[in-house]
Amino acid sequence: MRLRRGVVAGCLLGATSGWNFGNIGGIASELSRSYGVGLATIGLLTTAMVATHLAIQIPGGRASDRFGPARSGAAALVVLSTGNALALAAPEAGLAVAARAVVGVGTGLAFISGSALVRQSGGSPLAQGVFGGVSLAPGGIALAVVPQLEGAIGWRAPYWTALALSLAVFATVLVLAPRTAESATAPDVGSAIVRDRRLYRLAVLYAASYGLGVVLANWVVELLQRHSDMSDGTAAAVGALTLLLVVVSRPLGGWVLLARPRSTRPVVATSIVAGTAGTLALLAAGPAWLAVAGALLVGVGAGIPFSPAFTGAAATRPDAPAAAVGFVNTAANLVVLVGTPLLGLAFSLSGEGRLGFAALALLWLAALAVLPSGRALGVRTAASP
Repeated sequence: MRLRRGVVAGCLLGATSGWNFGNIGGIASELSRSYGVGLATIGLLTTAMVATHLAIQIPGGRASDRFGPARSGAAALVVLSTGNALALAAPEAGLAVAARAVVGVGTGLAFISGSALVRQSGGSPLAQGVFGGVSLAPGGIALAVVPQLEGAIGWRAPYWTALALSLAVFATVLVLAPRTAESATAPDVGSAIVRDRRLYRLAVLYAASYGLGVVLANWVVELLQRHSDMSDGTAAAVGALTLLLVVVSRPLGGWVLLARPRSTRPVVATSIVAGTAGTLALLAAGPAWLAVAGALLVGVGAGIPFSPAFTGAAATRPDAPAAAVGFVNTAANLVVLVGTPLLGLAFSLSGEGRLGFAALALLWLAALAVLPSGRALGVRTAASP
C-alpha cells in the first residue's frame, strides 16, 4: 500500500506542475485586455515561468535527494500556491511576470520531486512513464477548462484554478507520501553532476525527443495554416496530436524498459527515427493524412525516451538520482526556451518556417549518433529483481 500511495503522490505533484503550463494559453487574449498589454507581453508570463522552472532543476534535485522528495514536493506546492496567490492581487503585468517566475520555481521543484517520489516509492519504469504522461496531460486539460471559467471569475481564472489544485494536492501529499523516502546527499553534488559525462548522452536524447517535440508543437499549427489547405480547426487538431500522444507513448517507453529491457535501445532508436520522419511529414504540410501520420510519429518520438532517460540518469548517479534527472531535464527545457523563439524567426525567412522544420528534423536525427547504451538507459536497473 505504501508503494501505491507514494506513486500516486508523485504523480499528483507532476500533474500540479503540468497544469501551470497550460492555464495561461487558453485565455491569452482576455488577459491581454485585462492587463492592458499586447500578446507579446502575455507571452512573457510563460517565458518567466519556464526560465525559473529550468533554473531550479538541478538545485531542486539536490534538495529532493538531501531532504527527501516528500518534503521537497510539499515545499514546491507552497511555492506554487504563493506565486499564484501573488498573481491574484491585481491585473498588473509586472506583478504577473514576477508571480509566474515564482510559480516556475514551484513547477520545477514539483516535477523533480514527483519523479523522485515515484522512484523512491518503488515505482517501476512503467510507473515512471505513467508519471510522465500524467505530468503532461493537465496542461492540455487546463487549456480547455480555464476558458470555461473565465466568464465567471475573469482574468483570475488561471490563478484560482492553479491555487486550488496546489492546496488540494498539498493536503493529499501530506497524507499519501511515505515518510521514509529520503536520503542524505553531499552538499556539493550539483557541480559533480554537471561534470559527469555519463549523463550527457541521456541529456541529448531527452533534449532531442521532448525538447524538440515541444518546440515543434508550438509552431506546427502555424506551419500547416500557411502551407496546407486545411481549415484552422483541422490544423489545430493535428498539432494537438503531437503532444496528446506523448501521454500514451511515455508509459509505453516505460513498459518496454520493464517488460522487454533488451529491446529498449532499439526501440528508443526507432522512436528517434519516427520523430525525424514525423517532422518531415509535417514539413510537407499535406495531404491531411500525411500530416496526421507525421503528428502521430512525432508523438511517439517525443514520448518513448522519457522513462529510459530518467531511469538511466537515476541509475547512473545512485548517490544523487534526483539531481541527475534534474540535469537531464534541464537540457530539454533549455532547448524549449531557446528553440521556440528561434523556430518562430524561421517563419520570416524563405520557406516561411519550412527551413526551421528541416533543421529540427536534422537535429532529431543527429541524436542517433550519441544514443546511450542499453545499460545507460537503465536496462540493468529495470531487469533487476
